[in-house]
Amino acid sequence: MNIEDTYKEDFLVYLNETIKIKEPKNLYEPIHYILQIGGKRLRPILTLMTCDILNGNVKNAFDAAFAVEVFHNFTLIHDDIMDSAPIRRGKETVHIKWNVNTGILSGDAMMILAYQCFENYEPFIYKKLLKLFNQTALEVCEGQQLDVDFEVRKDVTIAEYVKMITYKTSVLVAAAMKMGAIIAEVSDEEADKIYDFGLNLGIAFQLQDDYLDTFGDAATFGKQIGGDILENKKTFLYLKAIEVCNIEDKNLLLNLYKSKDVDDSKVEKVTNIFVENKISERTINEIENYTNKAFETLETLLISEEKKEILRNFGSSLMKRSL
Repeated sequence: MNIEDTYKEDFLVYLNETIKIKEPKNLYEPIHYILQIGGKRLRPILTLMTCDILNGNVKNAFDAAFAVEVFHNFTLIHDDIMDSAPIRRGKETVHIKWNVNTGILSGDAMMILAYQCFENYEPFIYKKLLKLFNQTALEVCEGQQLDVDFEVRKDVTIAEYVKMITYKTSVLVAAAMKMGAIIAEVSDEEADKIYDFGLNLGIAFQLQDDYLDTFGDAATFGKQIGGDILENKKTFLYLKAIEVCNIEDKNLLLNLYKSKDVDDSKVEKVTNIFVENKISERTINEIENYTNKAFETLETLLISEEKKEILRNFGSSLMKRSL
């Protein structure tokens, strides 16, 4: 068992002891459901791991880790409603299993439950955690709005896309790590370094998701290959192709992304354009770029080489994943 699995197991024990179904059941059952249907638990693992590596008492980090996980799953419930998504982690989404109103209300309750987790900390820790959480929660909303805006825009740039995934995905990864640092009571400078490490790792993580959606193995990816193409999502791969391909491929790509077709031929045509323009290699280079930025920050942390290696190996394992 690797170190991440240990943190994950400990967190799942805490999660199962914490989440309870109570009255009204139609409010709390959906919360229990979304928190129990799996997921990588990446964010709470990072909170616990960071606190431990920075010589904090890891037991004190469980409430913050729980807050991060509850908030993340709250955003998933509301995202699924906005996207009219029927499936999440291979199961019915909350608004399908219950209804839209229940999904909205249970999601709102999860946001409040996340805030309540911070009440268990001493005032000076509480203030730092709450300030970080508020900033992060607002940025996640900003990222979601940018994502919605991009659906109807035809002039999205790669820089804008990176900003969107930074806010929508990466800031929560960064905040999860910084919370662990705050609870370990390291200096503000060290906590900021941990945040920057998580931020760049989070960007690389999302770019890896983009890559796997087109070039991953369907057997291990866990969802349909080419889903982003079928939904006409303007991912890094699409935007890079628009930037570098010739006029003929560009026009074909633009026309394909105007289409509402959901057949395999569309995925095949778009993938062929990506292959011909070396978009796979260009995306991998970008993933490596942000991973290396994270590792450069890691080198400046005032921790032992052994502990740096734990974080380095964790980052490398994320980038080598196939799902």
